[in-house]
Amino acid sequence: MRLNRPAAATAMLAAAAIALAGCASATADSTGDTADAASGAGFPVTIEHAYGETVIESQPERVATVAWSNQEVPIALGVVPVGMAEVTWGDDDGDGVLPWVEDKLEELGADTPVLFDETDGIDFEAVADTQPDVILAAYSGLTQEEYDTLSKIAPVVAYPEVAWGTSYEDMIRLNSQALGLAAEGDALIEELHGEVDAALANYPELADSRVLFSYIDPSDFSQIGFYTSLDTRPGFLEGLGFPLPAVVEEESDGVQFYTAVSAEQADRFADVDVFVTYGDASGSIIAQLQADPLLSQIPAIAEGRIAILEEATPLAASANPSPLSIGWGVDEYFALLNDALTAD
Repeated sequence: MRLNRPAAATAMLAAAAIALAGCASATADSTGDTADAASGAGFPVTIEHAYGETVIESQPERVATVAWSNQEVPIALGVVPVGMAEVTWGDDDGDGVLPWVEDKLEELGADTPVLFDETDGIDFEAVADTQPDVILAAYSGLTQEEYDTLSKIAPVVAYPEVAWGTSYEDMIRLNSQALGLAAEGDALIEELHGEVDAALANYPELADSRVLFSYIDPSDFSQIGFYTSLDTRPGFLEGLGFPLPAVVEEESDGVQFYTAVSAEQADRFADVDVFVTYGDASGSIIAQLQADPLLSQIPAIAEGRIAILEEATPLAASANPSPLSIGWGVDEYFALLNDALTAD
């Protein structure tokens, strides 16, 4: 059973009907300017977020996005941004764009937007050069200073409560509202829920599994680092009804999306069914974990119930679910977890 679904089911049904026409009309040319994305009714729009309120006076025609995956909301709705963050993690061909975004841009017949290099933080000058009407950052870790600086360029949609704690559903809701496409955004969420549920139904053994998302440094097994319930990786599975491992529940404070405990506390991971980590999928990391005198006390590790996300690959990036990555790789992702769970 899925948890945390929007309560307004009736509104969702109406949104789905609207989207049949709305998504078709929400198009953009290859320069990124929207072409009658919607009627423009309903503006001005006020969006509440962690840094207060942002008022968008009229429907944006030039959309810029910063941080991770925000660009996928307008692109999924047929609006091509004038600029978006360049991807450096998970990019399979070195062009700064993830494959599912490339596929959608090609479908729209659009050129790649201007890419902002965020290696050393947000490139404010590059963002300003695209002359946006709105800047989407509903999923981000914007600081107050970054928000204030971006707000001098255009109205900014910041994260709702906690840095990097926005679900993909809330990212869609906030960003689509800013575009004047709230109904289309709701319909997109329902469509993605259907895709996820259909994929998960292929792996019934996964139901009720406790999955731990870890990042283990092969050069230092003294700490077990893992993502808390605030992070979208465990949060995504929790929203599908997967129970959290006890250590994740105990260490989640609603502020930090990642934490670590000493490997001497390995007994705290006894209820983990699948241990997920990033690394070399050749299996060498599994052998190292099982050879460690402390980590090997964790049943999931000792029994080989370990899922390896090949580091910096598109599939690893898709484990952090987003509007376009779900359709691209959610079935393969569930298959990876299921293979680990059922490992002999």
